[in-house]
Amino acid sequence: MSNLLDNIIWHALSGPLAKFSTGTDRARRFAPGFSPILGFADTTQPDFAALAPFCGADEHFYCGDWAGPMPAGWRLDEESTMFRMVWAGEPPVKDEAPDAVPLGREHAMPALELAMLTHPGPFGPRTIELGEYFGFFENGRLIAMAGERLHAGTLREISGVCTDPDFQGRGFARRLMLKLIRLQLQRGQTPFLHVMRENFAVQFYERLGFRKVKEPVVRVVARI
Repeated sequence: MSNLLDNIIWHALSGPLAKFSTGTDRARRFAPGFSPILGFADTTQPDFAALAPFCGADEHFYCGDWAGPMPAGWRLDEESTMFRMVWAGEPPVKDEAPDAVPLGREHAMPALELAMLTHPGPFGPRTIELGEYFGFFENGRLIAMAGERLHAGTLREISGVCTDPDFQGRGFARRLMLKLIRLQLQRGQTPFLHVMRENFAVQFYERLGFRKVKEPVVRVVARI
């Protein structure tokens, strides 16, 4: 599991999620419309040249696990670190969100709008196609959601966790995450997630049952 976690983005994009990505045997990206994330077979020498034909000059991408100098033709827009956290808690004994609504393609725009409002991380109009997504609605308005994104081996990422600011503090995120954790454990999978170092949600995830296992660099880059 540790080897997969060390470069989980590449293992996902070149493996189970290859049909949702494009690129080469050295570098891949999610296809346009999905989360704008890059993955490299070798994070010590990322092959940006191989990826350039698949990336538009107006696109911004997230990439992790790499902190070397920027290659020619690319620029660095942001840099920080994030925690990669793995589930270490007890299995939830029951479904904490039986009333949550499964999100499908018909919910793509409400999901994107909620993500743009709350900024849970890189998100695109087709991101909810990458796994199971669930949400809560209030008077027809999507007010909270959580779902799945990267996966490889037995690792399955929980992602897109967000709640409309008008409805925070009511336990929606906790219930949705426990629902997903229970579902993944029943499949024989190990839940994990990414969270920016400065995000106040780190403590929430620790209380829930996740533990920090890595703190990789995360960058936002773009072609020049």
